[in-house]
Parts: sequence; structure tokens; C-alpha cells
Amino acid sequence: MRPWITNARMYAVTPEVETLWRALLEHVSTDARVPLDYVPYPAPRPLEDLWSRGDLGAVLMCGYPIALKLAPVIPIAAPIPRVEWAAHRAVYRSHLIVREDAPYRTLEDTFGGRAGWTVAHSQSGFNAFRHHLLRFRTPARRALYAEMVENLVTARAVLDSVREGRIDIGPLDAYWHLLIARHAPHLTAGIRVLDSTPLTPIPPFVAAAGAPPDMVARLRAGFTGAAARPWFPEFAEPLRLEGFAQATEASFASLLEWDREAREAGFERPA
Repeated sequence: MRPWITNARMYAVTPEVETLWRALLEHVSTDARVPLDYVPYPAPRPLEDLWSRGDLGAVLMCGYPIALKLAPVIPIAAPIPRVEWAAHRAVYRSHLIVREDAPYRTLEDTFGGRAGWTVAHSQSGFNAFRHHLLRFRTPARRALYAEMVENLVTARAVLDSVREGRIDIGPLDAYWHLLIARHAPHLTAGIRVLDSTPLTPIPPFVAAAGAPPDMVARLRAGFTGAAARPWFPEFAEPLRLEGFAQATEASFASLLEWDREAREAGFERPA
């Protein structure tokens, strides 16, 4: 039998949290009767290389590159964050964060300062931020920030850059933010959310396009049935997780509309 891999790098916000994800995925693997090997893939190794592997069994992948067909994958199931704004759905958003002591009261107050983004194939760290800024651009004000720090790569780099004053504002995956605030609150002390983007589908676990359909179906059932299993409660609070919902490629098609609107407006990069 071909070895299939699993990985939760996108939401493994600390080593302890990665251990939790690894244990949860072992349970899903057992319930689905699909052997999966957890393969660590630490930052800043490029996620696009991981997503392109042909042995993906259940690996977290951002929805925007799924919509862009950056890698041939099959979405399986997506986390349902255990937080009020998710309203029992597999959704998330970007928090636009600033320092607690910054003078800004509105997003427009930050214009003319320094902002940053992660990578150009990120929904939370790029596409959502870019789309959110579209409404503020005018023919007379096409560049909203005096400086844009590009390719920060990770959510942690955005958080650290804001906290340490290297940028004034940056986009932070709201579920990632929820987890880091729970497990490393010292990193979010002194940070506040100035604004948030609209909700969109959250990154799902995916399999490689060549994965057998019966394997994908068993994994999907394992994920979507996880919340009812006796082992699940030990993960619900520390992972701020309500369960998992089925995900398909069509779930993420709407993200291309945000991309299209930005490109048609000549706004290929947040600026």
C-alpha cells in the first residue's frame, strides 16, 4: 500500500499545538482505516512544494491556491472554528492588526503608513487584504500605503512585524490568531484588531488528485464524523475546534471573484 502523508502546518501555531493536531489526525486516520504518516514541514519551507506532492493524504491547504489550481488536489474537509463569528460554519476571515498603543481608530487612519502581506497565493495574508482595500482606492489615491512590505511568508512574521513596529498594520488569519492567543498569549499581548475582512471558506485538509476515491470518501467521513467520537472533546477546547465540514473544490470558487475584481481595478498587489 502506498504511504500517504498528513500535515497541519498551517494551524500548527506552536510545537504543542502541532502535537495536538498530530494526535487528532491519528484518530481520524484510524477511524477512516487509512494509514497516514505525519510529515513535519516547518516554516519557512514553501507550502506550495508540500501541496504539490503526489502522496498527500490529508494536508491543510489554503483555499485561494485551490481555486487558482496551484496544485492538483482534492479538498476533503475543513475545520469549524469554535468561536462566535464562525456561527458553526467552516469559515474564517483576516484580522487587520495593529499595536495596542497605535493611534489608529479606523483602517483609513493607517493609510500612508507601512503595511505588509505574506505570500501572493494566500487568501488570509494577501487576497482578502487586497480585496478589503479596493473600496478605499480612488483615481487620485491609487496607492494607500507609503510602503508595503512583501513576502513576509507566515502569519507569525506578520504578527511579529506589527508587534515589533516594522509594519503598522498587517493581515492575520483569524483562526490562527485564535489559536496563538490561546497557546502563546504573550505574543498577542499589546496587539488589537482594527478591522476584519468578510468571512470566506477556511483552509481544508486535501488529498492529492491521484488519491483513490474510496480513500478520500473514508477520510471525509472520518473528519465530518469526528465531533461525535469519544476522543474528540480533548481537542475541542485547545484547538478551538467545533468539528469539520465537507469541502469541495467548488467551496472556494468565490475567492476567484475577489482576485478578478482586484485585477480588473489594476490592483494586482496591495499597495
